[in-house]
Amino acid sequence: MLIRSISGLRGIVGAPDGLSAEIVARYAASFARYNDFKGTVAIGYDGRLGGARFYEIATQALITSGCDVLALGMVPTPTVMMAAEVKPEIVGGIIITASHNPGEWNGMKFIAETGLFLDAEQNKVLWDIVNSGETQSVPPEDYGEVIDGRDFVEQHIQAVLDIPFVDRAKIAERNFRVVLDCVNASGSFIHPRLLHSLGVADVIELHCDGSGIFPHRPEPVPENLTSLKEAILREKADLGIVVDPDADRLVLIMENGEPFIEENTIVLATEHVLKHSQRGQSVVVNLSTTRAIEDVAEKFGANVIRTPVGEINVAKKMIESNAIIGGEGSGGVILPMVHMGRDSLVGIALCLSALAEFCGTISEKRKGLPQYEIVKSKIELKSQEQVREILAAIEKKLSGKAKSINREDGIRIDFEYSWLHARASNTEPIIRIIAEAPTRDGAEELISGATAFIA
Repeated sequence: MLIRSISGLRGIVGAPDGLSAEIVARYAASFARYNDFKGTVAIGYDGRLGGARFYEIATQALITSGCDVLALGMVPTPTVMMAAEVKPEIVGGIIITASHNPGEWNGMKFIAETGLFLDAEQNKVLWDIVNSGETQSVPPEDYGEVIDGRDFVEQHIQAVLDIPFVDRAKIAERNFRVVLDCVNASGSFIHPRLLHSLGVADVIELHCDGSGIFPHRPEPVPENLTSLKEAILREKADLGIVVDPDADRLVLIMENGEPFIEENTIVLATEHVLKHSQRGQSVVVNLSTTRAIEDVAEKFGANVIRTPVGEINVAKKMIESNAIIGGEGSGGVILPMVHMGRDSLVGIALCLSALAEFCGTISEKRKGLPQYEIVKSKIELKSQEQVREILAAIEKKLSGKAKSINREDGIRIDFEYSWLHARASNTEPIIRIIAEAPTRDGAEELISGATAFIA
């Protein structure tokens, strides 16, 4: 099954109705038509098996459609986004990736000349071109050229090092010992280089060979990180760092082997940036992100704006509100002064600098952050028609005690000190349900209250 959404295109490679070389070529050629068969397209891949071939196929489709190609190679999604944003000759970008999906999946994400992902309206234009079959090759004399862009990773690293909120001297003083897990994908080489450049004393590379062979399921959630926990304890490390295959999400593991909780990535980064900024700043996060953001923002006189789930929704609102930082609770940090996409490199630099200033352990820092428990669940869908019925049932069940209800993206119901958000996934045939409360029991009660009556 091919899944086409605001998050791009994904499918199981080799499945009868999945992703194939022909489909990759068709979508790349359609993207060339979307850009009027001219300009330079930045392209990269996340490192998973087969991705290099799809990268080559997409490159050839773009060239024979008249576009030049800035070939970045195996790089994080944020590297492609940054290239599109900062290089004036770039008219768009393609990253061959299935994000956190298992190894049998692959896909394509499409980036506009602004460096942002295509939004819903822009995606519709691209999908219409794909559906029409109106692609064309140009005469050989008009073929585009391949430009070697592999050195752009150095510009990405330098932009992170230049963040004014990052104190490399303090990071070096802490003599951090860090275990790094890049699931053998796009972060395998750029992330160790960043950590060494930041002044991290000892980087223990756990799964950083760039082979594309995932050592565990690639979504950076606690149940998939057993080997990282063991390495942290064995190596007596200060913390563990893990990223997903395309390295836009950052998850931290504490020195005791326990998860820092991915929601706290954006909380820690936001607290650090606001601490070093003027009061009155804006922060943008999506509706599924922890309410700890509001607590931190209040402490520093900042304003929180929430958007529907989807990086493009957060990024567009950040531009509109001139936000200083934003992101998502899945471990995605967006810092506009570097570029307008989720970026694990940015998150690493901000979080390490925050920990260097704190002087204690990461588990001690965790205790000083607002304390909430978040629980995530899902409902498998038999058909899309179920979505409206299920969301209406949840609202009817829980709305009586609500302080506010937001229907911008599914249904988010806020209570005094807790909330529940239920929405259809952009990438899977499921309804995601997230609840947060001061205690885990409280969050689980919200989940059970929302789902117990659903057959």
